[in-house]
Amino acid sequence: MQLMIKTQQWLVDGKEDAQLAEALEQAGAALAAGALVAFPTETVYGLGADARNSQAVERIFAAKGRPSDNPLIVHIADREQLDEMVLPYPQLASELMDHFWPGPLTIVLPAREGVLSPLVTAGLATVGVRMPRHRAALALLREAGCPVAAPSANRSGRPSPTLAWHVQEDLEGRIEGIVDDGPTGVGLESTVVELPEPGVIRILRPGGVTREALAHAFPGIFIDSEATGEEDVSAPRSPGMKYTHYAPQGELHIVLGDDSEAAASYIREQQSSARRRGETTGILAFAERLAGYEADQVLSLGSEHELENAAHLLYAALRRMDACGVQRIWAEGCVTDGIGEALMNRMVKAAGGRTIRL
Repeated sequence: MQLMIKTQQWLVDGKEDAQLAEALEQAGAALAAGALVAFPTETVYGLGADARNSQAVERIFAAKGRPSDNPLIVHIADREQLDEMVLPYPQLASELMDHFWPGPLTIVLPAREGVLSPLVTAGLATVGVRMPRHRAALALLREAGCPVAAPSANRSGRPSPTLAWHVQEDLEGRIEGIVDDGPTGVGLESTVVELPEPGVIRILRPGGVTREALAHAFPGIFIDSEATGEEDVSAPRSPGMKYTHYAPQGELHIVLGDDSEAAASYIREQQSSARRRGETTGILAFAERLAGYEADQVLSLGSEHELENAAHLLYAALRRMDACGVQRIWAEGCVTDGIGEALMNRMVKAAGGRTIRL
């Protein structure tokens, strides 16, 4: 049984440098002492623990209710920290760091034995590492003085947190602290890549660094992908490759079609049928068709031509559906260009694969 503990909050949003430094010094000391501290990044809020401390890392899994075969991403503030954690890695990995770090890119590298907790790597010979592009996150990591394992700071399976109160909603009383620096930016987790052979970048999880951005930065490199919205029954090499993630409490269906009006008509028919059955209904739609829907909750994902905004809004919208007790939800799908690939990946996983193609 999870023992309830006092969860401290450090509000750093809008603080001056001196106030920010004082708060993050306290939060960093807590991390270094084995505490669990949630903190913002440019993607979502993460739940941090000293990646070398198995007792602390074990508490991440307990607090989240996370399966132990799901590896954790390690966050660092300086590339010098890599030498103690990983074995020599390909030149391409170094070039990816030069181009995209700090930023929402996680690179799977060969782990140095005996440094990180085996719970971090889930028994694999590799570890995913990233350097976040976020002032408070980087300052916190430097104050902690250790590599920090940090999955998203939510109960396992729930929508990831993009605000500190999302973390509080899921983990209050389960962790020692939350660093509150307001809303996150990207709104979806980092892209995870591995380098299986020379000249190949394989995307294990799409995210804030798009396939197009990788191809533009490395025009001579083949961009492969294992990312899918479907269940992966093998041992996952990256977070997000196995299990249903990001799910609201209501039953979510994603509706896709070449004819957006036909897809909208289908959603309206399904919603009307559910309402007649007495079910509470919700719709996630793009602004272009929002006015044509009626439901207990109709939430906008912004314009279908600005999917970065939809990515930023998705998880908060799913949590809003939960707060309103919505039982059945339909969401408009989108193109998979750019950030749309990551957005659809998260939506399909949130729906447990329930996708209707018209």
